[in-house]
Amino acid sequence: MTSTSLPSTPSRRSLLGLLALAPLGVAGLSACAQGEDASGAAPAASAAGSSSAAARTLTLDFATYNPLSLVIRDQGWLEDELGGQGVTVEWVQSAGSNKANEFLRNGNIQVGSTAGAAALLARSNGSPIKTIDVFSQPNWSGVVVGPSSTITDVAGLRGKRVAATTGTDPYFFLVQALEQAGLSTSDVTLENLQHADGRSALDAGNVDAWAGLDPIMAAAEAESGDEIIYQNIDFNSYGFLNAREDFLAEHPDLAQAVVNAYEKARAWVPQNVEATTALLAEVAGIAPEVATTTLGRTKLDISPVPGATQTAVLEKIGPLFVANGDVPDQGAVDTALGSLFDTTYASKADPS
Repeated sequence: MTSTSLPSTPSRRSLLGLLALAPLGVAGLSACAQGEDASGAAPAASAAGSSSAAARTLTLDFATYNPLSLVIRDQGWLEDELGGQGVTVEWVQSAGSNKANEFLRNGNIQVGSTAGAAALLARSNGSPIKTIDVFSQPNWSGVVVGPSSTITDVAGLRGKRVAATTGTDPYFFLVQALEQAGLSTSDVTLENLQHADGRSALDAGNVDAWAGLDPIMAAAEAESGDEIIYQNIDFNSYGFLNAREDFLAEHPDLAQAVVNAYEKARAWVPQNVEATTALLAEVAGIAPEVATTTLGRTKLDISPVPGATQTAVLEKIGPLFVANGDVPDQGAVDTALGSLFDTTYASKADPS
């Protein structure tokens, strides 16, 4: 995702403050309460790695593919709630699921947002994470070609150069789309590029197609005239909010505060669509109409509790990990899927 640097304090509330919103019950967060910076560098491991620092600091990510995170950060709800308890809240931008997973694994962040497939892949390979909330059901991936391309369907990708960010939903979307068309990744030349770089490569003619992700994909449509030749919401694996297991064991109250804030934001967004759109546009550096398209392809009105619906999607994607050599064997995938979800926090979330 586009890594636009923003201040890490709640001073940015001025944008949404246009609406003169009264406080929305921060008391509901009181019962309960480390991503990537704009340069792509991880925060110092010592900030979250030591238990003493972790006890005083809550570090979580925000991402343009996770609109709820943008709202929570902008409104400063966690800062308001936890500041009086001596907890410092730090925000770091994730450029994609692969980056969020990298920092979760390294202990540089405590809570991070990824696609569901990326979370399963990470746990299958030993990352100590649990999914504690489902933040969206997005139709955020697609196979994209340039405006003058003669490729009209996925079958036409045979022998072509395709950009994708491995370990993210667009990558697994591409794998599934190829399989449905009777192809595999061995039938294309895969260029592993971060999402924004994939778009740039497509616009420069360095690749023939790109497995895109919103809002960059929506911007590519509006600004470059790029075309989405295939989308399928069933090939997307939901938006997962993940936390390190050691963090959950040591600070369940902070984990609960984060999930409460997510549910507060889920209720807030439908009542403040214009403000949410403006916020996404600013953070992502996109036009308001592109932000509108992106939000229109993102379903937030879903249950936050990870369960059977997400399991069914991941059961289809898991075998692809093994087939592509991303995970040694199916047993590792099955074990990871059976232990990925922690429903405790979302089940008792209090958005009030």
